[in-house]
Amino acid sequence: MRMRKKKHTADRMTSLSDLFVQNGDNIPDFSEIFGNAAPLRLEIGCGKGDFVRQLSERDSGYNYIAMEKIDDVIVIAAEKYAASRGLGSLAPNGGWKRWDGETVPMGEKVLIPDGMRGNVRFMRADAADIGKIFPEGSVDSVYANFSDPWPKKGYANRRLTSPVFLAAYLRVLKPGGMFRFKTDNDVLFDYSRET
Repeated sequence: MRMRKKKHTADRMTSLSDLFVQNGDNIPDFSEIFGNAAPLRLEIGCGKGDFVRQLSERDSGYNYIAMEKIDDVIVIAAEKYAASRGLGSLAPNGGWKRWDGETVPMGEKVLIPDGMRGNVRFMRADAADIGKIFPEGSVDSVYANFSDPWPKKGYANRRLTSPVFLAAYLRVLKPGGMFRFKTDNDVLFDYSRET
């Protein structure tokens, strides 16, 4: 996804850091992050977050991780999700205007009570690192919607349906788990079916 550079991206991500999973050297404890042991679903390349937001509202019995590697994209997804949860919005003169009317200055963390965070968390990460982030058999479903087709033959291993990625999904999916894939690119579709 091509997107123009956003102003104050790092500060905006800091403001909503309660909605982000920090993926350091340790595998996150997702039941602790969400405060429950609901089944976990993962969207790879969440873009602006519309799919995961709508799915999380419809299927609220699950926890969702929306993964995206581009900061300027994931910050938009997190802000849209926060607004849909009634957590406020960007303030006209900078900062974050909270649900109670208070404006938190740009770059300062908005303290979001656990009960208001909902069932979606955002993770700034590369899909290639899925095996390092998610424990084996921990994910109920993996979604990859309209991902970059990487049309040149030499880039086939970067496609989210390459054998390398499919093996990673198989490892993190629970037995009987699902990989759900959508594309509007005929070449990627054919490649994916063949793979």
